[in-house]
Amino acid sequence: MIPPHYSTQHSPTRSKRVALIASAGGHWIELTRFAGAFMDYECLFISTASGLAAPVGDRPVVQISDGSRDTIYLLFKSVFGIYRALRSFQPDVVITTGAAPGVIALLVGKILGATTIWTDSIANSEELSLSGKIAKCFADLRLTQWEHLADPKHNICYMGRII
Repeated sequence: MIPPHYSTQHSPTRSKRVALIASAGGHWIELTRFAGAFMDYECLFISTASGLAAPVGDRPVVQISDGSRDTIYLLFKSVFGIYRALRSFQPDVVITTGAAPGVIALLVGKILGATTIWTDSIANSEELSLSGKIAKCFADLRLTQWEHLADPKHNICYMGRII
């Protein structure tokens, strides 16, 4: 294994790379709302929707299959698409606003040595989503958009709402 100080992923001469991934719809909208915070970084956006424009940077949005627990075959296609995109990009940080592809991205990002951040959708006001609960295994930081769901003991933080 190559020590981290020899890896281009951790090179002090290149800008930080941030991979941002979300399923289509509300998850994507939430992700684009805080994407401006990463204007000084090299960003890669990944989504399940086609024809999207990246809110930051000039890279095209990578489209992946939209799998879920109900469509296992498509979930496996998502795994390979996410792995290819992240392996090629070598992100320092992986951020997601959710759904199953986001959890997969956190796992792949963690394997590749990236810091991982999960932001649960604002739609989950009563409890964390299933994906948000699974993300605890792979996320360095889990964020909720509802103050009453924050639980520092279980690494669930509230830092405000996106929408």
